[in-house]
Amino acid sequence: MKSVIVSGAGSTEIIDVEQPTAGPNDVLVRIKACGICGSDLFYIHRGGIPPREGHTPLGHEPSAEVVEVGAEVAGVEVGDHVVINPMAGKDGIIGNGGAQGALTEFVLLMDARPGVDFRVIPSEIPWEVAALNEPMAVAYHGVNRSGAGEGSKVVVFGAGPVGLGAAIGFKSKGVAHVVVVDVIPARLEKALKVGVDAVINSAEEDVIERLKELQGSVPGFNGGPERPATDVYLDAAGVPAVIDTALAAMRPRGVLTIVAVHKKPVQLDLQDILTTEVDIRMAMGYPTEIFEVTDSIIEHWDKYQHIIGDLVPFSEVERGLELALTPGASDKVVITF
Repeated sequence: MKSVIVSGAGSTEIIDVEQPTAGPNDVLVRIKACGICGSDLFYIHRGGIPPREGHTPLGHEPSAEVVEVGAEVAGVEVGDHVVINPMAGKDGIIGNGGAQGALTEFVLLMDARPGVDFRVIPSEIPWEVAALNEPMAVAYHGVNRSGAGEGSKVVVFGAGPVGLGAAIGFKSKGVAHVVVVDVIPARLEKALKVGVDAVINSAEEDVIERLKELQGSVPGFNGGPERPATDVYLDAAGVPAVIDTALAAMRPRGVLTIVAVHKKPVQLDLQDILTTEVDIRMAMGYPTEIFEVTDSIIEHWDKYQHIIGDLVPFSEVERGLELALTPGASDKVVITF
């Protein structure tokens, strides 16, 4: 079968590898779709992941069809549609330094356990939407870390895949009002399609004043200037201006949750934010959310589908990787099989 690997700094190859077979405790799946993640692009840039530098299998955002079920495995049947937890791979994290990647035709789930290694999903969910399960788990962890719930007012900075996924996650948890901020009109249009209450183009509008208009205002510390009544600010953009804006806007005891990767240090004036007693929370990965978010995808897959930018067949996977590597060319590339 064919498999995509990182073969060196800045280079990938499609190689032939032996197709695995399922033992009594295993499940063999045929990959049907696999998203391309920013971390895939980072692995390509650096030449792979130790100890597999120069031969790192790629792909960790798959949806798949079950083709073999070991005799000792319960809770799954041949033909079932599944999403996969790449972190649970017994031979290493799938597509993140493990022996297998999901940009391949078949993946073997060893010692497979339902609810741990995989989850069966309804067959009507499109493969490409199901392939969003892993990155949407990252977004959902940010939602959970924020503490937002019914009645909360939230603003999400960044209308890329994780930001839009978080926006849907907030709405699925009953958040009262969700605003999305970005500078790209097409992304803001997608935000409205996924069901947010309002959008702000920060290149054209004063974010703080617009938040007051959209979500109301509350007094600042000790009767100081009014601030937006926004409860939660979520950074899915990863630019310093977002942190500056959020901290300047936040109500007393508001929450700033950072799910984005900041590539450079960000300076904070702790004295300036002392009086507001803001709560800054980091969110990384998905400690419990890999299959929690699946419920949201099943219920709202028609909204999640708008996150996908381009579908590229596996026969053209190199074009898909190049598309993902080109800044601004596509928000989310999904490879289909």
